Amino acid sequence: MPAEQSTACPICGRPAQPATRPFCSPRCRAVDLGRWLGGTYAVPGEPETSEDDDAE
Repeated sequence: MPAEQSTACPICGRPAQPATRPFCSPRCRAVDLGRWLGGTYAVPGEPETSEDDDAE
């Protein structure tokens, strides 16, 4: 069975902890969530169109 690889926290770079994987702490997990909710991170997609645009 392969040994579990140690990964770095994507926020601060410290080793990830099993309880908060892939983060090192609840704080870094909260920072990441705040970035998603604040719009810092975004998943690319099709531009949104309004219903008015569809009627034309």
